[in-house]
Amino acid sequence: MTRFATWAKLGPFVPLVAVLLVGAVLNAQGAFFEWQTHRAVLREVAVGGILACGMTVVIVSGGIDLAVGSLLGFSAVSFAWLTLAHGWPGLFAIPAVLALGALLGALSGALVAWPRLQPFIVTLAMMVFARGLAKELSGGQKISTYVHLPDGRFESVPLPRVFQALDGRVLGDNVSVVTLVFLASALVTWFILERLRIGRYLFAVGDHFEAARLSGVPVRATLLFAYLLSGIFAGLAGICQAAQETHGDPETGMGYELDAIAMVVLGGTSLSGGRGGVHLTVIGALTLGYLQKVLSLNAYSTELRLMLTGVILVLAAVFQRRFGRLDL
Repeated sequence: MTRFATWAKLGPFVPLVAVLLVGAVLNAQGAFFEWQTHRAVLREVAVGGILACGMTVVIVSGGIDLAVGSLLGFSAVSFAWLTLAHGWPGLFAIPAVLALGALLGALSGALVAWPRLQPFIVTLAMMVFARGLAKELSGGQKISTYVHLPDGRFESVPLPRVFQALDGRVLGDNVSVVTLVFLASALVTWFILERLRIGRYLFAVGDHFEAARLSGVPVRATLLFAYLLSGIFAGLAGICQAAQETHGDPETGMGYELDAIAMVVLGGTSLSGGRGGVHLTVIGALTLGYLQKVLSLNAYSTELRLMLTGVILVLAAVFQRRFGRLDL
């Protein structure tokens, strides 16, 4: 194996290792070495990581989904509306919200697949539309345990058990449930991309649309599936977000689509499609999560953290392009 090939395989890990080394040096008087710090990182990246799983599938197919943040917001509001305002049990509310996410994702996919509209334009329109849906459903306000009754009175309702379950911890109080949801989402995505025929179709369409079509790949159905799956993951992320915040906020999830794209790119998945994988996305999510945690532990201002994150994202992309992992 040549030195170039070795670096190509190790490339996605280099930014993560670099961030961990910085954390070990700037350890905030040992706080970086405590398990609760790492548990917090895994919890904080979970919602964005779930979104990034769906984004990985879409990007592998050669597209982009700018609507996932708004779909998350709509899903969070829908979940709170069903459970808090109308008393639905989680057993029914969760499938209903996932179905709504799938429906809106499929609508984006259908517009990309059949009229062959640009994914950027389609998902930008869906981003605005879904945010409007969230505000319409919630009346522009958060849906919380303080419920507005039809007769005009307000009543405080108990927090449903499904909220407590999703925002709880397991394995001796050491791992957050949302972290396990993220890992399960990544495992499902890996299985689809690496073990199912539709996964091969997704890579083929992303690599060369016309060649895939001439080879007999059902390209339109493949694109529809990619955006539908992204919608499902956005719905799941919205449910987890609502559980963590204990309410449904129509403004939540703004900008999350950029975090999801950053996680995918940091791992080394090609934005031009046809190459990558969800294991790379998990690495990218951890890199971004640990970067934010190290900066937070050392009390950097929000403004400086945003600027440093942008610089590091560019440096990571340049590094990975240099060693063959990115084709931007």
